[in-house]
Amino acid sequence: MTDAPRTVVITGASSGFGKEMAQAFLGEGWRTFATLRAADGRNKPAADELRALGAEVVELDVTDTESVERAAAEIHTAAGAVDVLVNNAGNSFFGITEAFTPEAVERQFATNVFGALRVNRAFLGAMRNRRSGLIVYISSVVGRIVLPFGGVYCASKWALEALAEAASYELRPFGVEVGIVEPGAFSTNISASRTGPDDQARVAAYGESAKAGLAVGGTLVEMAKGHAPSEVAHAVVALAKATPGTRPLRTVVDFGLTAAAEINARIAPLQSDTLLQFGVGQLAAPA
Repeated sequence: MTDAPRTVVITGASSGFGKEMAQAFLGEGWRTFATLRAADGRNKPAADELRALGAEVVELDVTDTESVERAAAEIHTAAGAVDVLVNNAGNSFFGITEAFTPEAVERQFATNVFGALRVNRAFLGAMRNRRSGLIVYISSVVGRIVLPFGGVYCASKWALEALAEAASYELRPFGVEVGIVEPGAFSTNISASRTGPDDQARVAAYGESAKAGLAVGGTLVEMAKGHAPSEVAHAVVALAKATPGTRPLRTVVDFGLTAAAEINARIAPLQSDTLLQFGVGQLAAPA
């Protein structure tokens, strides 16, 4: 009798990192639930391709609580508590921070932050009850550094990082681990379909200064060249396969092009000291 394959759920699997991760986990023999929006609509070609590879495609919109709960119920019925949950679904709003209305910023957070919260709430109970599991958050190096004209997107990733790290401490007594993966610049749909500011009058008020945003965007495009999204998928699979208790909280995948790894290394001991100061040092990961 053979052991049942390990299971993974990936959000935002229609393209980019999500699609690459689904392929990578399937290649490792995992039972892979690839979730995406509009599986019978605009994303049907992607859904069909994922099914052909062996993935189990499930409709899931991270911005819709009913959709998330329905998908989680379907997956739990089929597989029980999953081994790994990957919060990958995301989008990118880029431009002058003042020129985004609060409603636009809410849309950015609806996917990148509240989406992950919804998905976690749907799957964490089963993991806690089983006292094992791994939640992976696909963040970004701009969850640790800040770029001008990237304030809205950076803010969403900083928020995601805070929620993920706090959860890593709170879930430790239940045997559930958290991994934060911080990609640098890659050529994916998220970079090709960035959303700009919705208040064009504010953009115009910045005059020539607004052109600096084009320079930042151009640098990101140049940094992405030659970087295959599969590198991020491999990092996530490595976390999933690692022995529980040995996984790092943060994994940077940026080819050494940003200061994110150095920032992480410098902040980690200060964060550990902070936990000790507040009397919860036992919740920190072993050194």
